[in-house]
Amino acid sequence: MTSHNMTWISYPSKNLALISPEQIEAFIASQNIISRFMHCYIAFFVPTGLITGTCILIIFIKNYLQYKIIENLDLLLLHFTISNIIMIFLSFTVITRPDYLQATQLTCNVLSFFFNFSYFNSQYVLILMLLILLLKRFPPRTALSKATQRPMLCVGFVLTYSFCLSLTEAVLVGTDNYHLETDCQLDPLFARPEYEIIKFTFGFGIPSFLQILCIAVLFAKEVPAEAPALKLHIRTYPAVYIISITIFICHLFYNIMILFRTIFKLQKSTGTPKNELVMNIAEIVLFCESCASLLFILCFHKPCKDEMRKVIQHCRSENTANNHLEIPVITTTHEIVCFGKSSNGVQICVENWWKPAWAA
Repeated sequence: MTSHNMTWISYPSKNLALISPEQIEAFIASQNIISRFMHCYIAFFVPTGLITGTCILIIFIKNYLQYKIIENLDLLLLHFTISNIIMIFLSFTVITRPDYLQATQLTCNVLSFFFNFSYFNSQYVLILMLLILLLKRFPPRTALSKATQRPMLCVGFVLTYSFCLSLTEAVLVGTDNYHLETDCQLDPLFARPEYEIIKFTFGFGIPSFLQILCIAVLFAKEVPAEAPALKLHIRTYPAVYIISITIFICHLFYNIMILFRTIFKLQKSTGTPKNELVMNIAEIVLFCESCASLLFILCFHKPCKDEMRKVIQHCRSENTANNHLEIPVITTTHEIVCFGKSSNGVQICVENWWKPAWAA
């Protein structure tokens, strides 16, 4: 524990004395870029993610109350949605960028614990979803398939596993100087190098390997004759596969930057303002992925997509009914009135048109 004393480390933007006059202009530009990324995320992605997540929760709860049953995949997607909503709320810590949230090291460690819990949770729930879809395509014959038929047990296992990993990460952040104020990120800069190594291994390396393995089996394994075609299978469950690709790309970028930060720590270096800029961008991209994943569920998962289509059609029908004006038809009648005969003996008659008194 004492061999990794991290009191020396700080952000390059906080060490202006180490920035040469030639780097001042680049430093100011990087600060502006971070600020713009933050404003774009808060203005567009956060409202979209929270509104979309709320809609997904309402749809799943409504379907459960209506049918008194919930599919295994829907239960895992509900769990995944809740994890991502928590992640979005935790992402409000970036509002202060290009500066950092000021908090005690203990508070920062607590925030980091919940962040890691949601992070690990969503990663391994995605693995369960891919596994369920794999077993839908191939007839279940193993004990593993029986386990996936009990989603509550699987969710409990993922929660326990995520909790243990998050607790391990909290220990590696350390409790020394817990009362001192610090510049806080959800992945604290003052954490020991082992923090990033474990996060990369269990939060990206292992989950990514399992994702790739599931997709490889899906494409490579010979399917039974009664199994649906691969294209039909993917079109039936597009949301999970789109989310899997999105998470892999965004998390790859973020975890590469995590590894670079580990290298700097091992070299006793604080890095450059450019390194800090890219790390901040990677963190915001990670949060954007949480918002995008919720949007993909709403747009591509069949129960959510069908419910949204019903709502849109209902709104259109109501709008059409309100804009339709009924114009009353007024019927007019006429009569011929004769006044007598002229000097030539011709009878004088006039055609008199009239309409009802209510229409006058």
